[in-house]
Amino acid sequence: MDRSATFASLQVHNYRLYAAGGLVSNAGTWMGRVAQDWLVLTELTDHSSTALGVATGLQFAPFLVLAPWTGMIADRFPKRRILVTTQTTLAVTALLLGILTVSGVVQLWQVYALAFVQGLAQAIDNPARQAFVTEVVGPGHLANAVALNSASFNAGRLIGPGAAGLIIAAYGTGVAMLVNSLSFLLLLFALLTMRADDLQPAPLARGRGRIREGLVYVRGRTDIKVILVLVFVLGTFGMNFQITTALMATQAFGKGPTEFGILGSIMAIGSLSAALLSARRARPRLRVLLVALAGFTLATGLAAVAPTYELFALALIPCGLAALTALTTANTLVQLSVDPAMRGRVMALYMAIFLGGTPIGAPLIGRLGDWAGPRWTIGVGSVAVGLSVVIVGGWLVKRENVDMLIRKRGRR
Repeated sequence: MDRSATFASLQVHNYRLYAAGGLVSNAGTWMGRVAQDWLVLTELTDHSSTALGVATGLQFAPFLVLAPWTGMIADRFPKRRILVTTQTTLAVTALLLGILTVSGVVQLWQVYALAFVQGLAQAIDNPARQAFVTEVVGPGHLANAVALNSASFNAGRLIGPGAAGLIIAAYGTGVAMLVNSLSFLLLLFALLTMRADDLQPAPLARGRGRIREGLVYVRGRTDIKVILVLVFVLGTFGMNFQITTALMATQAFGKGPTEFGILGSIMAIGSLSAALLSARRARPRLRVLLVALAGFTLATGLAAVAPTYELFALALIPCGLAALTALTTANTLVQLSVDPAMRGRVMALYMAIFLGGTPIGAPLIGRLGDWAGPRWTIGVGSVAVGLSVVIVGGWLVKRENVDMLIRKRGRR
């Protein structure tokens, strides 16, 4: 592997700071998610997948509802200032949940409320974070930086869940949440100490009608709309591993917190591999996205029918590989194809499509787990993503044939 190509963005001083802070923050965030899931599933309810689905849905609902406004915020205000504010909010909410849990007074409604507040902060944070990458590295390193961000995210996912399982088993869920709150400090330090003169900020949007302008822009871009459809199906029905692995670990295989945490780390092996492979690609391709989604369909189908915990864990590696390849490719395709002045609004819509479907999908999948069993929570995603690939792939082939026919007639 060509290391200079894979890690090209790390030549940029500001990006080295950003990536290091992001790695620690991502590990803590995954630790906090595992701790919250375990708290809801085993300490506040009697393994209620419905309650877990509601908590997850509340955390992602703001992405769907607030997307037009959060995108406008990302394009109108300095992105570094936005990220400092949102990261501080996330640190405080994580600290509060940890204190409530350690003190033994935490209740389910408090988890719901804090999950929703975290969702508000993340809904503002995500489009600003996505668009900020270009300001840090410039357009020449964008594809590589997006892939390395995914690598950082999944390296954190590799470390966080396993560490969470060990900490929960040894010290309890509250301690894992407190460690998560501390993990935000390094990213805040990185944001505050960047060299401002080295950043390449996009022009800030001014005036009225900017939200509508972003929606009109996307409506006229068929290439972006196709990607958004695929990402919506994947995010709503396929990427619910926060719920599905918890249900499979506890209900299908009767495992404890350590084994549950290990599943997230094992899946991240595939995700991290995909991110590093994506970092070597100069430009993403739609064909890669479709092949990755087809691979995701097969891998999740195998995971859904795995007869043992060990085989289920092994099946999660290609699941992570395919899912991360699809998401990195889709993200980079969109970012490279939009006008810089529109990037915040378009990425807000992208994140709303990807994560905003979770408030719909998570409670439904949680209910499906209570009704039909944990295996169907994975199986439904495999079926939905597979159908989306067939439909979009067929449409693209038909469109290409029509375009070819038009070109032939034009030459006559």
